Amino acid sequence: MSVANIAQAGALVFTTHGTSPRVLLIKARRNPQQWILPKGHIERGETPDETALRETREEAGVAADLIARVGALEFESGKDVVHVEYFLVRWAADVPSEENRERRWCTLEEAGGMLAFDGGRALLAKAARKWKDSEKRALSS
Repeated sequence: MSVANIAQAGALVFTTHGTSPRVLLIKARRNPQQWILPKGHIERGETPDETALRETREEAGVAADLIARVGALEFESGKDVVHVEYFLVRWAADVPSEENRERRWCTLEEAGGMLAFDGGRALLAKAARKWKDSEKRALSS
């Protein structure tokens, strides 16, 4: 029995509300009780960062700008091992969503409490640090 490796990419979508950051979560398709980060399969000829931006458009209805790579998670889905590269992106505009999933802008604390997996919470903390650094650079330039 062989195990397939599935390559995916996803995004931590940030924006600033007042002075505090907000992160976008969407409802999972397979388990609508779960809040997740937008992600999906890397298509032929696509780079992981391109996939993250495309999936953010399709699943969350958000156009975004790439800031930085955050990290990767691996998990098992049935007999497959799924490897997901995650990127920090900045909200640019709301766009029509192909999937029309429920979405929610959360404080970092809310998002940390809503994400079901430790790996997602660790990525959120790392993305929050990168967001803070990118905001400092934007203010100083």
